[in-house]
Amino acid sequence: MKNRLVLTILCFAICAGSAFAQTSSSEQEIIQLSKDKWQWMADKNVEVLENLFDAQSVFVHMGGSWGKEQEINVIKGGGIWYKKATIHDVSVQIIDSTAILLNRIDLLAVVGGNEVTNPFVVTEVYVKKDGNWKLGALSFTKLSTPNSK
Repeated sequence: MKNRLVLTILCFAICAGSAFAQTSSSEQEIIQLSKDKWQWMADKNVEVLENLFDAQSVFVHMGGSWGKEQEINVIKGGGIWYKKATIHDVSVQIIDSTAILLNRIDLLAVVGGNEVTNPFVVTEVYVKKDGNWKLGALSFTKLSTPNSK
């Protein structure tokens, strides 16, 4: 009886661990993709970003909102240079083929020739299409107080 109970618990732990690993794997994939995106934006790597941003993607900034083409042009032309995003917190929720990532960051950027640092909560929405994650929305919400460690 005791061996059967131990075997049952072991099987349950293996099954639960496998289910957790699948969820965790997708979440980790999105977290890494987001980190990579910040670096590609800092590097002004518009070729990679062109592929990441969905054709219908939207971008919401403090100064307005626009689509993929304008965001690519802003990055390419230096209208906003995302120099460094320091990530303090990250969370991911996956709903079917949609992933919603929230970052609390300090963003060092050059905007209109001026270097600024702002604390933001950034919402990123990714949609899985043909086996690949595409960025569907990126929205900045400025925090009223600086981030604390």
